[in-house]
Amino acid sequence: MRYAQGGGLRTHEQAARERIRMLAAEGFEQGERNSVIAKGLRVSVRSVERWRRAWRENGTAGLRCSGPAKSPKVSLEKFAELEEELLRGSVFHGWPNERWTLSRVQALIAEKLGVSLSVRGVWELLRRHGWSCQQPGRRAVERDEAAVAGWVKETWPSAKPPRRRSGPGSSSRTKPLSR
Repeated sequence: MRYAQGGGLRTHEQAARERIRMLAAEGFEQGERNSVIAKGLRVSVRSVERWRRAWRENGTAGLRCSGPAKSPKVSLEKFAELEEELLRGSVFHGWPNERWTLSRVQALIAEKLGVSLSVRGVWELLRRHGWSCQQPGRRAVERDEAAVAGWVKETWPSAKPPRRRSGPGSSSRTKPLSR
């Protein structure tokens, strides 16, 4: 993927990058060198060279964001339909409990919308529209906060593995206890 963890930029991130390119365009108009612009904007000289070439060919319009790389598979109207189905619950759609899993949502999208998405694509779609992981709406009535706090304070430290020593280790087989 081009950008770490997600494959692209969101709208506000695209706008921020476009602002940087517009600042570079001001430098181009003033006749500044690429290296000076790059240093001032904290970008690579190669990027500034690419932007200058686009600016020469098309002006500031050549530096504007062209939008998302591709249009989404599920439009806003289709997602509204999907959201209605999700709110009906998974039991309504034939599953044994009220837990929506990504694979269940994937099957629902294929059945109701006729769109094939990967499990990760389903997660990205839901996250993009403000949905999050299922979490209980409230804590269990039986939960004893004092007992939990005591366990965390007394039992958990002994259950945790000990921290590694900060000194250098050895890969020697004759000194296995050096770490």
